[in-house]
Amino acid sequence: MSTALHPRAWTAAAAQNDTSWILPISPEAAEGFHQALLHARAAGKAFTAMTPADFPLPQASRAALAQAIGLTQGRWGMCLMKGLPTDRWTEDEARLACWGMGLHMGTARTQNRASAFMADVRDEGGNYKTRNGRGYNTNASLDFHCDSCDVVALLCRRTARKGGESKVVSSIALRDEIARRRPDLIPVLQGPWYHSYQGAQGPGKPPYYMLPLLGDDPVHFAARANRKNVMAAQRDFSEVPRLTAEQIEALDLLDELMADPKLCYSMWLERGDLQLLNSYATLHSRTDFEDHEEHDLKRHLYRLWLAVPSSQPLPAQWAVYFGDARAGAVRGGLRGDHLTQDFIDFETRQAAYHSMPLIPRTVVVLPEAAAA
Repeated sequence: MSTALHPRAWTAAAAQNDTSWILPISPEAAEGFHQALLHARAAGKAFTAMTPADFPLPQASRAALAQAIGLTQGRWGMCLMKGLPTDRWTEDEARLACWGMGLHMGTARTQNRASAFMADVRDEGGNYKTRNGRGYNTNASLDFHCDSCDVVALLCRRTARKGGESKVVSSIALRDEIARRRPDLIPVLQGPWYHSYQGAQGPGKPPYYMLPLLGDDPVHFAARANRKNVMAAQRDFSEVPRLTAEQIEALDLLDELMADPKLCYSMWLERGDLQLLNSYATLHSRTDFEDHEEHDLKRHLYRLWLAVPSSQPLPAQWAVYFGDARAGAVRGGLRGDHLTQDFIDFETRQAAYHSMPLIPRTVVVLPEAAAA
């Protein structure tokens, strides 16, 4: 397979000088998204009852989404789509439009303990560094990490008064720099690492999982990093093997390199931007921010986790966490405690529409719910 079809290493300077990963959409495509939103709004269906036909897009709009997903699976492992007409939409309309676009790109995944399939990224007073804390509902700076899906999509509706800069780094460039500086740490990264689910594992599953930070497939690169979840497993679960000195060295070197301005590219998301990141080829973070006083002006993005039909195969050791390692499969997400039959029916329809392999799931009723 041509390397053009795989993500490759890039530096901050390369991303600055070659902007082929930025996708300004045409007025025709933008209007197509708006008309689809009006159609979906009039139909009034629940999100999980919708199909791509309920968000009908003209060719220009469909082509823009296909090109965007293609960029995440190719050279850059990322895309920044610009020009979506969010200023024409209310908060609820923008949420519906984001969901509708996702229907055409892949199959949405649940994201948290509440089994939510779309997240509002805004400061709601959360605490990132507490046990089971998540960053998307705080104004805190975030550690570099990747999300539990093939592609994470962020639609920007409002920007902060100050701060909130997005940072992205190529995981492949990180691997290459570690191999240059400390080749002895590559097998350490490919060994067993234990992570906390942060309470979102779902009924009947252990609260932590094992997943190497770096795959060993020479064709299909795959890497992950989330120091916060690794350290949470060390703190909360005594049965988890203790980190070795070499593992701590590897984490420290990752922290150093991820923030290196030669490798890390910084960008400001603007209203109407849709940022799409390949979770196996990039890591991302965000600086802290100060918000506006008025509620409707506060920083606000919508987040989708997507399984996409053009995804790569994953390392076999990742199958337990992701649910499936096959290329193009419906996989990833955090099951949480409130997975519904409506969502299972939705992902079954989406899998059929996109011709994606799917391992069927069932609803598990929590004991407290059964007793109610």
